[in-house]
Amino acid sequence: MKEWTTTTPEETTQLAQDIATHLSPGTVLLLEGDLGAGKTTFTKGVAKALNIKRTVSSPTFTIIKEYKGTMPLYHMDVYRLGESEEDLGFEEYFYGEGVTLVEWAHLIQDQLPEQYGVLRIERIGDEVRKITYTPVGDKYEKLEKVLEESL
Repeated sequence: MKEWTTTTPEETTQLAQDIATHLSPGTVLLLEGDLGAGKTTFTKGVAKALNIKRTVSSPTFTIIKEYKGTMPLYHMDVYRLGESEEDLGFEEYFYGEGVTLVEWAHLIQDQLPEQYGVLRIERIGDEVRKITYTPVGDKYEKLEKVLEESL
């Protein structure tokens, strides 16, 4: 498990940019944290690293937003799905050509791929965030080692 502390939204954005430089097509990262923890701020940093020009916002009401950059970014917020058993075709994104970030992923646990990384963002103070990366599967354990060596 790798852990970082950020003290401003800008630091959270920069950390996300730094992490994004190590992501490859088919990467799935689950963003867990309370409302207002910084999941969308983190996503904005990934988008910036992928040279996405569109404004990134939470996909709360649309479930999935797709952004085009040097690599596609698929940003999902599955909060409104609850514990739905409906197959919404997530695997097309999970195994696609881009990076997938999923907010509230524990609600679709049965539909997640076998391997993924979990980024838990915890609010420690008004601006301070603790961000923890936990790998699930070999691919994401390798990513953890790269992150440990470079960040």
